[in-house]
Amino acid sequence: MGQETSPRKRMENERSIQSKEPKVTNLQKEVGLFSGVCIIVGTIIGSGIFISPKSVLSNTGTVGPCLIIWAACGVLATLGALCLAELGTTITKSGGEYSYLMEAFGPIPAYLFSWASLIVMRPSSFAIVCLSFAEYVCAAFYSGCKPPELVIKCLGAAAIWLIITVNALSAKLGSYVQNFFTTAKMVIVVIIIISGLVLLAQGNTKNFENSFAGTPASVGGISLAFYNGLWAYEGWNQLNYITEELRNPKRNLPLAIMIGIPLVTVCYILVNVSYFTVMTPTELLQSQAVAVTFGDRVLYPASWVVPLFVAFSTIGAANGTCFTSGRIIYVASREGHMLKVLSYISVRRLTPAPAIILFGIIATIYIIPGDINSLVNYFSFATWLFYATTIIGLVVMRFTKKNHQRPIKVPIFIPIFVILISVFLVLAPIITTPAWEYLYCVLFILSGLIFYFLFVYSKFAWAQKISKPVTIFLQMLMEVVPPEKDLE
Repeated sequence: MGQETSPRKRMENERSIQSKEPKVTNLQKEVGLFSGVCIIVGTIIGSGIFISPKSVLSNTGTVGPCLIIWAACGVLATLGALCLAELGTTITKSGGEYSYLMEAFGPIPAYLFSWASLIVMRPSSFAIVCLSFAEYVCAAFYSGCKPPELVIKCLGAAAIWLIITVNALSAKLGSYVQNFFTTAKMVIVVIIIISGLVLLAQGNTKNFENSFAGTPASVGGISLAFYNGLWAYEGWNQLNYITEELRNPKRNLPLAIMIGIPLVTVCYILVNVSYFTVMTPTELLQSQAVAVTFGDRVLYPASWVVPLFVAFSTIGAANGTCFTSGRIIYVASREGHMLKVLSYISVRRLTPAPAIILFGIIATIYIIPGDINSLVNYFSFATWLFYATTIIGLVVMRFTKKNHQRPIKVPIFIPIFVILISVFLVLAPIITTPAWEYLYCVLFILSGLIFYFLFVYSKFAWAQKISKPVTIFLQMLMEVVPPEKDLE
């Protein structure tokens, strides 16, 4: 009779076998549905609703069109997110638009997106949010006067590196930070909305009378109003950048989108209504910090809570931007489109630390000029150029990749509508108010072709020699290894 193995012995054997299996460095699935909604809501509700009301109103002229623009931006963000939900559940890779452009059009458009994202779009967005954080924090200490520019910029740079450190240390820590600040920012949004609704119920409706009277907005003005409104909604595509870290992405990605973006849209419209219950359009345009002015008039003597919680809101949005942006660089490097070391993962932390740190360095450079309005327009033009190209890719793949499994398939008129609006947003300001900056932006994006030819396509020996010492230095400094590296 053969000797039977006891249950305890079998468990020990299983553990012994598992311990001998090679461990690999890879991004971990740490983000669930609640965290996914928090990333969307937390990244969208940042500095935009506290900065953009002035710019949207200045470009529309009156209260009625201003509120319509805010609602229309929410609809467009939802439709765009539904298109990306189809792409994200069909192509379940991190990297967002980069991965979709690679699948639809090949390496060159994908490379140009990663190039523009690394150098222009993502770091400028990160810098804008951190500067907004600094302005609102300084507003609490410089009551009645404008804070020194140097103080704002130094505080903005400090915020950048605090967030970079958190996200380089741990994906789970970054996710927890995001959840906390999302909760905090919803507190201030709810305070502003409830205060406004109470004032509205008390009869403070004067600013809503004849809300469409006045000079009609121009086509260029409407497009610039959309730019600034959509800047406040920026973040509706954030979850697509971390698909590989999302648990059950085919369920949680579309569900998080459908919960998060409509919630933000309702909040934004109600926040703007609240602003207009206590400020005339002229007063709103003259305000240095709209939410702080609202707090001073409505919440005194507890008005200090407004800049505090707005600071929480902006730092949460900056954290969400950093959390997802590092993944674009990581995926592009993994595909061979950037320095190889940028795809390396920290052995101890299992985060794309080199990609996150480079992102922080570039964002700090954008702090130096620090003009928020010009950064927003520059950012929005480049962003919607790539949004249009990505959603065109969705339509193209409906015909070129018919056999792909599509857990979500949006009606074809939705991507076509989003493409037409995106083209309008790109062309309208160029036609109505042409400026050299738009040409510079296009030329800068196309200049990425030079680097693509040198480092990716031709792989010249001298170019590789330049990058090799950098890789060795960072490997020694940060204990990073290539993705899927065997640790034993």
